[in-house]
Amino acid sequence: MEENQTMVTEFILLGFCLGPRIHLVLFALFSLCYTFTWLGNGFSLGLICLEPRLHSPMYFFLSNLATVDIAYACNTVPQTLVNLLDETRPISFAGCMMQTYLFLTFANTECVLLVVMSYDRFVAICHPLHYTVIMSWRVCTILAAVSWIVSFLLALVHLLLMLKLPFCGPHEINHFFCEILSVLKLACADTTLNQVVIFAACVFALVGPLCFVLVSYTRILVAILRIQSGEGRKKAFSTCSSHLCVVGLFFGSAIVMYMAPKSQHPEEQQKILFLFYSFFNPMLNPLIYSLRNAEVKGALRRSLCNENHSQLL
Repeated sequence: MEENQTMVTEFILLGFCLGPRIHLVLFALFSLCYTFTWLGNGFSLGLICLEPRLHSPMYFFLSNLATVDIAYACNTVPQTLVNLLDETRPISFAGCMMQTYLFLTFANTECVLLVVMSYDRFVAICHPLHYTVIMSWRVCTILAAVSWIVSFLLALVHLLLMLKLPFCGPHEINHFFCEILSVLKLACADTTLNQVVIFAACVFALVGPLCFVLVSYTRILVAILRIQSGEGRKKAFSTCSSHLCVVGLFFGSAIVMYMAPKSQHPEEQQKILFLFYSFFNPMLNPLIYSLRNAEVKGALRRSLCNENHSQLL
């Protein structure tokens, strides 16, 4: 009883319950994903900053998305890589709470940014003559700032509710990072309020934005079909299809994890779904936006040509 009443000061992340050889394979794979995440998103940020033709609202929001993806990876991947090599290495209580808070913040930020980007594409395609007026730099800055501020505040609500709970053992989290639902399972108190707030936040931050995104892209699709120019229709469809790929990956996996009945998705399956957020989604986003975007490829060609020209001189 005395041991159970002792407050937990650190946690052990169980991660993936596999053999040491599999852990080494995962370490190599995740390290590669982490490297590509930094290279891909860093490349996007650098190109957007250096290329004047990419100084538009769409790429301004894309730079924010790249920042979120880098932050995602830095928040969860290093700890996961360490645990793959040393399964007994603990994470402090404060470190675990901070990791949970930052993960929720970046997840909420990406939700809002995807909505803002869908609105930007809606205005660009459905109201092209008024685009520069509606999506002025002042409006874009406000939308980006609101995305970050609302996300920080919403995550703070979850953090404060969780800090009120007593954690008195066990101290093993069956996950590869401090995911909020896995942490709540270790609380030795009623977590009903936390669960209700999480569900309400999912409705606010997932279902609502997803409906807005779907409505926006439905109207965009109708507008694209009305475009007379085949080249213009192809360009608009290519850009929007890239956005829809990201939206499908992000919102689809999030709704399954937080709103589907938990009995249908065992903990090991949930870990695999969370890999999309920590490893694959941050790595795929720059590939989806950059490789399928003619403007980005053109900017890259111009940058390379200018560099080669300067070297010749």
